[in-house]
Amino acid sequence: MRRRATAGAAAKRSAGGGEQVPEAHDDASAETDPVKELKELAELREQGLLTEEEFAAEKRKLLEP
Repeated sequence: MRRRATAGAAAKRSAGGGEQVPEAHDDASAETDPVKELKELAELREQGLLTEEEFAAEKRKLLEP
């Protein structure tokens, strides 16, 4: 699954400067909680780290069957 990596990459990309944002590990054996993921993505959007389009795209990925 690459869903966390995208949100992590967006946060890392937007952090800029010397601030280090840890990247999420893409471990196929670890299941993710879609509700938790949506909340994290919403927080990134509210902070201005994700655009509405990026949020919508990631949301679609999370909700795909």
